[in-house]
Amino acid sequence: MEKSFKTRLLDIMEGRLEVVMNQEDMKELGLHPKDRTQIWTDRKTCIAIVNMSKKFIKEGELGVSQEVVNKLKITDGETVSCVPVQKPQSVEFIKKKMEGLALTETEYEHIIKDTISNTLTDIELAAFITSLYIHDMTLEETVSLTRQIAVTGETLDIKKKPVYDKHSLGGVPGNKISLLIVPIIAAAGLTIPKTSSRAITSASGTADTMEVLAPVVFNAEEICEIVDKTNGIITWGGGINLAPADDIFIQVEYPLALDPHNLAICSVMAKKMAVGAEFVVIDLPMGPGTKLKDMTIARRFAKDFIELGDKLGIKVECAVTFGDKPIGRGVGPAIGAKEAMMTLEGIKNSTSLLEKSTGLAGIILEASGKAARGTGKRAAEELVSNGKALEKMREIIDAQGGDPKVKLDDIPIGGYTEKLIADSDGYVIAIDNRSVVLIARAAGSPKDKGAGMLFHISHGQKVKRGDILYEIFSESEYKLEQAVTLAKKLFPVKLEGMLLERIPSYSYIQ
Repeated sequence: MEKSFKTRLLDIMEGRLEVVMNQEDMKELGLHPKDRTQIWTDRKTCIAIVNMSKKFIKEGELGVSQEVVNKLKITDGETVSCVPVQKPQSVEFIKKKMEGLALTETEYEHIIKDTISNTLTDIELAAFITSLYIHDMTLEETVSLTRQIAVTGETLDIKKKPVYDKHSLGGVPGNKISLLIVPIIAAAGLTIPKTSSRAITSASGTADTMEVLAPVVFNAEEICEIVDKTNGIITWGGGINLAPADDIFIQVEYPLALDPHNLAICSVMAKKMAVGAEFVVIDLPMGPGTKLKDMTIARRFAKDFIELGDKLGIKVECAVTFGDKPIGRGVGPAIGAKEAMMTLEGIKNSTSLLEKSTGLAGIILEASGKAARGTGKRAAEELVSNGKALEKMREIIDAQGGDPKVKLDDIPIGGYTEKLIADSDGYVIAIDNRSVVLIARAAGSPKDKGAGMLFHISHGQKVKRGDILYEIFSESEYKLEQAVTLAKKLFPVKLEGMLLERIPSYSYIQ
């Protein structure tokens, strides 16, 4: 049954194609909440999820989300037609996976296509993610899902081959190593198109950090042009349509706090397929606050990445790295960008940042034949010390539309700051990653580029009472106060012998 409506534009964005219909109109069409309706104008059509209203939306009106507005290019009060749509076949395949059964590549193809066309509801997608979390996938399933995630979006046609890439499984604050690895590899004459993410729960994603130095939003054609010119790029993956289903899955995973093992593997490798990578080095940070709590889990990830890469025609090498503390001394977009440029300029600031960056870059140099086995790290260090990596980084910044002559003092850091000091003598026995992220985000990071933290100490260092442990930066006086209050509650830097908490918190003295 078909029915016409007058549109009412709603100022809501849910990340899905959704509409709101009066309950009487829904009864007439035989619709229930979360059913589907096809909407069309004389120009375009789409399928949207239906929500019910008793009074807010009147009979004959159709409340449309901004996603529907953008999809159909409709205006307020425009006449559209609606007709009920049956559940897609992929719902049955999701139920099949919920029962623990293996799916075929055709069945995964249906699920992925319905995902990116917004045909599946959030509940159905949550059921799919949960089923992958509960039930294992066979290697064949993992290959099938990876291929389908990759082929349903754009792919990069990089002319300079072979194409190299790196990925970090995440969980460690202060991760700005791509800002060193990309120019090192590009300076060696190798191709490395690094598509990176923005922060979701971290203090700063690689794209957030690079954006301090240059724009990071480019389409596929622009990315290929920049890579053809400079050998490398550091761009936001969300700016192009690479593996779009993966971004939708991430939105579903976040509120559920789920990260299915096999889906995580598929997510990484699908995007590497999309950029045409032929060799990938994968950083597996291990330690408290990361996805990898111990070596057993790390080895499982490494094994699965390598096996999947072999099936996809991508050579993979994994490196298990220390993930028990922030990388370098700076956490936050501008602070991280400044630290990366300092390191490229040869200014000694943090050994961990240079060690990890050159170690991972060295693996790529060895895989390419630019360095013999066991000498890659030294070759990467040489490209930093002789200034070639810095020269290449400035070339990449220029090609991406930034200032190639940028100086350290040109990188603005938040003007509101407070130093946190040690309450006692002792040794730094731990720096809690999770607490660091919470404090940096409270200060305004990553949205406020100048917000973050700068550590004055490192793991194992001896400190005296009154020594500065770290400094918090913010672009807002209020946010700084919130971050400092949180820092005094969380104690992100643990000192041997430090009183961490008093229980109960009240005094017995009357």
